[in-house]
Parts: sequence; structure tokens; C-alpha cells
Amino acid sequence: MKLNAYQKTAITTVFATIFLIFVGGVVRSTGAGMGCPDWPKCFGQWIPPTQASELPADYKSLYSEKRVDKNRKVVAYLERLGFSETAAKIENDPTIKIEEDFNVVKTWTEYVNRLIGAIIGLLIFATFLLSLKYWKTKKVIPILSFATFFLVGFQGWLGSIVVSTKLLPGMISTHMILAMLIVMFLIYTTFKATEDQLVVKVNAPLKKNMELLLIALLGITLIQMVFGTQVREEIDIIKNAIDSVPPRSTWIEQLGDMFELHRSFSWLFVIFGAVLAWLLYQKPMPAKLMKIGWWNVALIFGQILIGIGIAYLNVPKVLQVLHLTGIALMIAFQYYMYLLVRNADAVEGGA
Repeated sequence: MKLNAYQKTAITTVFATIFLIFVGGVVRSTGAGMGCPDWPKCFGQWIPPTQASELPADYKSLYSEKRVDKNRKVVAYLERLGFSETAAKIENDPTIKIEEDFNVVKTWTEYVNRLIGAIIGLLIFATFLLSLKYWKTKKVIPILSFATFFLVGFQGWLGSIVVSTKLLPGMISTHMILAMLIVMFLIYTTFKATEDQLVVKVNAPLKKNMELLLIALLGITLIQMVFGTQVREEIDIIKNAIDSVPPRSTWIEQLGDMFELHRSFSWLFVIFGAVLAWLLYQKPMPAKLMKIGWWNVALIFGQILIGIGIAYLNVPKVLQVLHLTGIALMIAFQYYMYLLVRNADAVEGGA
């Protein structure tokens, strides 16, 4: 398929954004999220230090005071917007005032994460500029491209709040949800620019059934993603306990009802994944749909296996990263397949 500059840039940006989610998973699992105590700079520098001797002797109190001052403004904004409960959590959380020791590995892990984020921001801006060529033919492409660019800016601002509140629960979930919304916008605009080259023929009954199945599956995946971020935040609370960190082998048993809900909900993945696999095996359909369909099946059952590994292997970091990246890939592949099916030409005959 021959692609123009916009299409190439948009597709690159989609995969780059998913890669950023993977890097974000590495940051979370290694506890490097607070490797840089300020934002957008890191320890007040565009290129962070490599050793503690490069920092002022009182750097802990310095950045703690800056964080407290910034959080006063955040609390005021949240109260005006009606989020009084969240504002109270930030204002009364004693851990926010505690500054971590400098750790060069964590600092540079978070710094690389930010660099990649900045590069993706430039890619999304380039995508928006290149999308203007579609203004007369497909206005939805430049409109959503601009919306995506706006969301990236908002995501950056939210990132600064996440840092100033020391990874406050709720903020992190919102961060992930926005990231997936950006991915879906990018996929949709990319698809709209290439839809004429992606038309396939599917018999009418199968097209309808596949559309309904994929809508349900995508909805379940999005809900499960939210549940998963809530579970991840519970794990953060456990491992960041001020008094003492419990053994890793006890983390799962200390989780609340959200983990049980997250685990039980995964049975819906098994059911819908099996139905999708049955349709792919029994019903003739174009190669494009078959390929993306089997990728979806593989991602579903792979994600279930990773979840089992997390639960029974004491929450290994590598599986946490794969679990986060897996849910992002699932949403991307399911949404892309749904767009393919919806765009397909319905033909009569067959079941």
C-alpha cells in the first residue's frame, strides 16, 4: 500500500505512542516516577545530574518546598472545579512532603521517558500540520489531529501534576486513560486517510456479528483497563508504605475488592476471545481481517496468561510492564479491526 507523508507520520506516531506507554510501564515498575522531582526540567536542569555531588546540599528541602507551593495552587484549582475530596487528599498527604534520595538510575530512566514523550509530541504536531491537506476533503482528519495535539499538551500538564503530587492515585489512572484516547484518535485519523485502500468484502450477517462482537470486546477491554489501573494504584500504596514495605509475596493477598473484580472480569475475555477465535476458524473472511483477528485472539489470551503470572509469581516487574503494554496493544488492535469491519463492503450470501 503506497503511503503519503501524512499517513507515514501518523502510523509512526501510533507505534511511538504505544512504545511510550511501554516506557511508562518501565518507569512505574522500577519506581522511577519520582526520579526527577520537578517538571519539565529534572533537578532544575535540561540535562540531569549523574551524581548527588552536582546538587545543592539542601536539595531535598528545596524541592519539597517547591512541590508544596505548587500543590497549593493545584488544590485551589481542584476545589474550584468541585474535586474537594481529591484536593483534601493532596493537602493532607504527608508523603508528598518527603523527598527521595537522589538515584542516578531512576533519574535517567524518568528523563529518558520525558525525552521520548517530547519526541512524540513533535511527531503529533507534525501529524497535525500534515493533516491540513485533508481540510477540503476529510475535515475530520485535521480536526481530530488538532484535538490529539491539544490532548498531548494537556497530558504534559497532567504529568507535571502527577510529579508534584508524588504519583497521587487517580491522577495516574487519568494519565493512562488519556494516553489511550490519544492512541485511538491517531488510529482513527490514520484509518480515515487510508480507508479507500483498506476496503474488504464481508458477507452481511458476518459483518453485523463481527461489529457487535468487537464493540463489546473493546468496551470490556476499556473497563478492564480502568480496573487494572486501580489495582496498580493499590499496589503502589502497599509498596510505598511509610512504616515498612511488606514482602512482595504478600502484595496480592493485601489487595481489596478491586483486584477480585479485575480477576473475575477477565473471564469475559476468555468468552469473547473464544467466540472471536471460533468466528475466525469457521467463517471465511478476507486475509486482512483474518490476520488482525488472530493477533487479537493472541493478545487476549497472552494478556490472561500474563495476569496469572503476576498473581502467582509475586508481581514480577517484567510482567507488570508487559501487562500494561499488552492492554494498550489490545485496545489498538481491537479498535483497528472494528474500523476495518465497519468500513467493509457487505455482500449477500453465506452465513
